[in-house]
Amino acid sequence: MTYKKYALLSVSDKTGLEQVASALVEQGVQLLSTGGTFEYLEKAGFAVDTVDSYTGFPEMMDGRVKTLHPKVHGGLLANMDNALHHHQMSEQGITAIDYVIVNLYPFKETILKADVTLEDAIENIDIGGPTMLRSSAKNYRRVSVVTDPADYPAFISQLNDHGATTPAYRFYLATKVFELTSHYDTLISQYMAQQREALGEMEQPWNHVTKTYGEETVLRYGENGHQKASFYKEVKAPMASIAGAKQLHGKELSFNNIKDADAAIKIIQEFSEPAAVAVKHMNPCGVAIGSSVEEAFDRCYSADSISIFGGIVAVNDAVTRELAEKLHGIFLEIIIAPAFDEDALTILTKKKNLRLLIVDMAEQTKDEKESVTVSGGLLI
Repeated sequence: MTYKKYALLSVSDKTGLEQVASALVEQGVQLLSTGGTFEYLEKAGFAVDTVDSYTGFPEMMDGRVKTLHPKVHGGLLANMDNALHHHQMSEQGITAIDYVIVNLYPFKETILKADVTLEDAIENIDIGGPTMLRSSAKNYRRVSVVTDPADYPAFISQLNDHGATTPAYRFYLATKVFELTSHYDTLISQYMAQQREALGEMEQPWNHVTKTYGEETVLRYGENGHQKASFYKEVKAPMASIAGAKQLHGKELSFNNIKDADAAIKIIQEFSEPAAVAVKHMNPCGVAIGSSVEEAFDRCYSADSISIFGGIVAVNDAVTRELAEKLHGIFLEIIIAPAFDEDALTILTKKKNLRLLIVDMAEQTKDEKESVTVSGGLLI
């Protein structure tokens, strides 16, 4: 059975939207849209209907309720090979929606703002978007759902080459939806948990843990040269962590560099007085305190002046010219400090490959739960 095809477009990120809309229109697809997306498409010259004109129900409550309607979700979830579904759609005036172009309210970008309030964060929790995405992805056998602008070129190629999308491509898009909604909801739950702790609310027992990471950095190799590896960061990674470090100089960090640097940072955070630590292969070969960071490093170096070769040094005070001259004479992979004096930078940047990292030692993370993956599980 043939029927007119509809596409529902509702995006916060308008990147590439006109190209997608053009490709859909060329295939005879009727566009439906909401709010700002409708205004954007109409201004760009597209013939587009509003979702509320289709549902007969107005957007309301400052846009909180606009796509949460049976005519929308019936159009997404209907099995067009099922006679009963056809009958019920006819009775209720529901039209099948075959294409969904939706991305979500910018919750992550909102909570990363320095002045974000709880109210701002709450208003940027998307409800209708994830619901449409999940409905569409569940019905991937018919519905094509695109949520990442990076997928637009391939989606457009599918339309241009086949007049529709292939089953395999729709399954790929559906899988990506559930990855996105899982990530999105975990960000919200993590943020809410942080707010609950700040308010001093009682911890409630829970029998599972959900974690999410982003900002993938593909590393040159893994623990060994033949292995592949990536580094993912928490969305709000603590400044006093390897994920929150700022690299000033040197080549990119390797898999082993990141693990060793993490160990060095965690050790140095144990001290409030001037301290220095040298780490090699995840183990400290010297840890010391002193009346100054220079004295602390001298003591640290004296603990094992051999194993420090090719290692990492972390200190909890600014690297001065005096300390830089000591460090310059040793082959090191990384130096970590809360700051580097200009004279120290001049000395240390003479070594092209030496990584210099700034880590804000003031933001302690000693109370942060530590997790380690094992095969099939997680230790916390």
